[in-house]
Amino acid sequence: MSPMIFFLIFIIESATEKLCPLRPVIDVLEGEYFFLCYPESMREHIQDKANKINWYKENAGKQHLITETHRIVSKMNFLEFWPAELSDSGNYSVAYSNGKQNFTVPKWTLNVLERDKSSCFNKNHLTTEIKNAGTGHSLKCSDLSINQNDSIRWYKDCKIYENETERELDFKTLVVQHSGIYTCKILISHEGKMYYSTNTIKLVVEEDAPEAVALEIVGLDEEIATEIGKEEVLNCTAFLGYYMREDASLYWLINQTFPEKCTGIPGNEPPICEEALKTLQLGNEFYVTRLLQIKKVTNEDMHHNFTCVLQADERTQIKIVKLKKGNTQDLPVHVFTTGMVLAVLFPCVAVAVVFVCVMFRVDLVLFYRSICRRDDTAGDGKEYDAFVSYLKDCISPSEEEREFALNILPMVLEENFGYKLCIFERDVCPGGAAVDDIHSFIDKSRRLIIILSQNYISDRAMYELKSGLHKALVEKKTNIILIEYMPISDYNFLPESLSLLPPKRVVKWKKDKSLPANSRFWKNLRYLMPAKPNKVNTKGHYNTLALGSEGTQPWTEVRDFGPVI
Repeated sequence: MSPMIFFLIFIIESATEKLCPLRPVIDVLEGEYFFLCYPESMREHIQDKANKINWYKENAGKQHLITETHRIVSKMNFLEFWPAELSDSGNYSVAYSNGKQNFTVPKWTLNVLERDKSSCFNKNHLTTEIKNAGTGHSLKCSDLSINQNDSIRWYKDCKIYENETERELDFKTLVVQHSGIYTCKILISHEGKMYYSTNTIKLVVEEDAPEAVALEIVGLDEEIATEIGKEEVLNCTAFLGYYMREDASLYWLINQTFPEKCTGIPGNEPPICEEALKTLQLGNEFYVTRLLQIKKVTNEDMHHNFTCVLQADERTQIKIVKLKKGNTQDLPVHVFTTGMVLAVLFPCVAVAVVFVCVMFRVDLVLFYRSICRRDDTAGDGKEYDAFVSYLKDCISPSEEEREFALNILPMVLEENFGYKLCIFERDVCPGGAAVDDIHSFIDKSRRLIIILSQNYISDRAMYELKSGLHKALVEKKTNIILIEYMPISDYNFLPESLSLLPPKRVVKWKKDKSLPANSRFWKNLRYLMPAKPNKVNTKGHYNTLALGSEGTQPWTEVRDFGPVI
């Protein structure tokens, strides 16, 4: 065997060892060079010339032998695609026979992803690396070619990055500004044509977290004003640090006695019971919380000490909660008698008033704000009335959601009602650290408006949501408004931590019916926004063509969304 042939076999063997793990599911972008190959456990059979190798693709539940074409080529232990197409998606397997024994590799599931025509990468075809600032790091381009002379080019956020052409992108010292989405592009020559393969990595650089943090109960001792017979739920939340502590214990005591556990069975709950411990992760911070339910407050409960205890690292922290009677006074006898007489004589009037207040509470509140020129924004130090979070990385073909966020929403709230919005794509100068910018602008905003759709959760949108949840739950500085822009049948894609927040509402967009500035949608949205004494112009009506809609949506509503901000 000549040295050149031996060297070639050595290179192929090394590439096989590096690139051929048995992965049950593989994602690849359409139009790019790609290959399937034997896993490590079968490499020893490749050099046997008597071997018979067959590749199969599953169609309609049956295995079909793959026939080679100019585009799909079987070479040694490789099945190459020049390039991969959407129709190549499916289940693949390979069978090997040496005339005596048959070997079959478990099937691969190959997903060929459609290219995002508005971006240089597909958000579903990237990996994420989170590193601390101040350390060195290298981004490695996936080696999908054996020839070391193949041309390589790096991109950052879809722009050419400093003419880097090496297979590894080295950072001697990471800083937060290095955060971004990096794509390497390998150009491969085959039969006189040029093909390419890409690899995309999202690099998140964070400031160093303290190695040791003090575990603590959130909040100080407090007294809660209540009334006899009223139901109360006491909440105790503790900060555990930057990883989940298995040795941490959080529980309630009533006058140094353990309460009973809640059974979860309606009608069979103890008068006072302790719920199960719940864990919560906000970004890289971990919390635990435990609730104490008091079904009906008694006079005896006013003299109890309800103590929340946190034990960790052989240390104990406590928080004491006491109940006290609210500052209410008994009504004079003549006032009580008059009220009773009116309640008996005019029940229909009372019912009608209640009905009007419930059905038109939004209109009544907006009318009250307009008459009193109430201003909730004066002196709070905030720069924006709301930060708008919407899906940015994956735009729908009609771009309806993007049009709504960038044009319709600010057109009505800013020009008609005088609000000031912060829209990342419109108001934030490019070139900064996106993570820091998002955190800063949410902190400067009184509300966080989240435009929900079934595909809402992306990397940036998830960070915006988590930042808002942190400020609403822990810091209690920001309220969240959810706009259901497109019908959503399943809310399970949202974080479980929403269940810890107090109940709020979702505003539903109903396209044509919602377009007038005086429609129910905009009234409901203004109801959830901070009050501002601005002149209101409700004569605006925006062309439905701006949203790409074709009518048919009958009405807009605000509906309960369970325990959401």
